[in-house]
Amino acid sequence: MNSTTPAIVSQSAVRRLPRLALILFCVAYVLPGFLGREPWKTADVTAFGVMLEMAAGHSGWWHPQVLGLAVEEAGPLPYWLGAAFIRLLPFVPADVAARVPFGLLLALTLVCTWYTVYHLARQRAAQPISFAFGGEASPTDYARAMADAGLLALMACLGLAQLSHETTPDLARLAMVSTLLYAAARLAQEEDRAPVHTTTVWGLAALALLFSGAPWIMIVLGSGLLLVVLLARATRQQGASANEPVPIRKNSLLWSAVLLALVTLGAALSGMVPDPALQSPPGEVNWINWGRLLVWFTWPAWPLVLWTLWRWRRQLLSPHVALPLCAALVSLVDSAFSDARDRALLLALPAMAALAAFALPTLRRSVSALIDWFTLLFFTGCALVIWVIWFAMQTGVPAKPAANVAKLAPGFVPEFSFWLFAFAASATLAWIWLVAWRVGQHRQAIWKSLVLPAAGSTLCWLLLMTLWLPLLDFSRSYGPLSRRIASMVPPHSCVLADGLTQTQIAALQYHGGLELKRSTDGPAPACRTLLVTPDSQPTLDQRVNLTQWAFKATVRRLTDNKESLLVYQRVGG
Repeated sequence: MNSTTPAIVSQSAVRRLPRLALILFCVAYVLPGFLGREPWKTADVTAFGVMLEMAAGHSGWWHPQVLGLAVEEAGPLPYWLGAAFIRLLPFVPADVAARVPFGLLLALTLVCTWYTVYHLARQRAAQPISFAFGGEASPTDYARAMADAGLLALMACLGLAQLSHETTPDLARLAMVSTLLYAAARLAQEEDRAPVHTTTVWGLAALALLFSGAPWIMIVLGSGLLLVVLLARATRQQGASANEPVPIRKNSLLWSAVLLALVTLGAALSGMVPDPALQSPPGEVNWINWGRLLVWFTWPAWPLVLWTLWRWRRQLLSPHVALPLCAALVSLVDSAFSDARDRALLLALPAMAALAAFALPTLRRSVSALIDWFTLLFFTGCALVIWVIWFAMQTGVPAKPAANVAKLAPGFVPEFSFWLFAFAASATLAWIWLVAWRVGQHRQAIWKSLVLPAAGSTLCWLLLMTLWLPLLDFSRSYGPLSRRIASMVPPHSCVLADGLTQTQIAALQYHGGLELKRSTDGPAPACRTLLVTPDSQPTLDQRVNLTQWAFKATVRRLTDNKESLLVYQRVGG
């Protein structure tokens, strides 16, 4: 055992979280959001539209596009997965089929995070201190308990819920980053019993990250992780005595470096890695807004991460701290200078969850109790608000929440679903039982402080995806807008689109079942309807002969007055 570690853990504190309970946790977190809902604006429905185009053969498999509009800064792999499952599962709705591989990617993220923390906790520097008379935690049991805690910390992060349930390239990148971190954790082990497996996983993760549209993340993160592993092995060799040689396998590290170099070289030669000189410089960073995003998006991991860095400050170069810290810093810097800060920050969550887990062996009971009470009050309050507003939508009582819903979502008609209500009620009862168990008198487990945060986050997400699902579909989906426009289009007639975004085109094609043609592609006399955005209307006469069209209506999204489409109808022959 390590005598300089700040972790003091007894064998009684490393009880395994029951496997059935952990699996139910994961299932309750993964499935809601992938089942029963419509594609939401904007990235979700845009990516789904690309998959539909690919599955129908209207889009090149190497150049993702929607109605001829290319998708920028995105690799083709996520769209391949969605399109392939749409073709493989023609007997289910297309949006459900497209979500199947992304649900598996989220499950892969959870599994890789568990094994990452497990292998990091097996490091000699991460082991708890030895007791004078025995009774300290065994290495295997300690690693399993820490892995349970890391997985719970990931599911507890508030920013993970929505973005990890979208059919977008961001989820594919998240899965590949977590896989890359898992492979690096295995590379850092003193003895890797399966070097071929580790090297293969490393190479596949790097390749998949490249084809998911994140070449620079692959290069910087992969190089940084390999450098940390190399330094850790060099330090371990220097610290080993001549009589006790450390069994270090160099082949897996060497082949991983070769694979990363080959993938990078191939990507550069093929143009998949853009020239930095051609890239626009990063814009000015609003540090206040980014800080606010960081605080809520990574809660409750970030306070535990700071505590880990403080308590393990003498082991900052050890793999169990350095590897996840390197991965987290790469994503944090990328998020600070990225236009889509939340989506870039998503990639930091597995690493931050791993760091948060190593705070638990050093926490005092008073701090753990504070986390429990704050979590209990916060998530119970959130769940209560969700239930009250749902009851107000169904009955009109209390009047004020019902009026607020009617104001924010005009035209929404609530419907009662027994199955959604049953799932929500079951989850709420499970939360009540879990709270009673947590405050009860029983042995301390190292992962107990993260049970309530993970369960509370799962509960609120499940309630939103059941009780509020019709409301969220109405407010975040383009379905109502698309169906209203489709009712104005004559049967068996195409529609000219002028100035529409990829999101609007994808929604109209899927929800409205419309056959769209771009106005810039030339005249289409068979089209009897023209859709125009307000921004493109001033120059519409440059692309369309307006003498053939008469204005019919302005159709607005009922939950967003700033977004509307102008409908024209062809006149004459």
